[in-house]
Amino acid sequence: MASSPSSSKSSLAMIIKVAALVALVLVATEVDGQSCNRHLSGLNVCGEFVVPGADKTNPSAECCSALEAVPSECLCNTIRIASRLPTRCSIPTLSCS
Repeated sequence: MASSPSSSKSSLAMIIKVAALVALVLVATEVDGQSCNRHLSGLNVCGEFVVPGADKTNPSAECCSALEAVPSECLCNTIRIASRLPTRCSIPTLSCS
């Protein structure tokens, strides 16, 4: 299935936004004074399963192992920080349905 140039640009823009958000969260997230960066960066292997328009819907064993290695508090803090970023950047809050 071929995609239109505007669709490709839109997908690329979304991937860049997701990557920037992850980078910001990686820099800002800490648990018990110890950085979550190492754990969260391991989730890069899951990228192909979470980007909009992904062909693959079932994560690989490598992705599942990387996710399992991330402490739950690290994931929760990352989600909390990510959810506050739009407000702190003075942009509309996200509405995910």
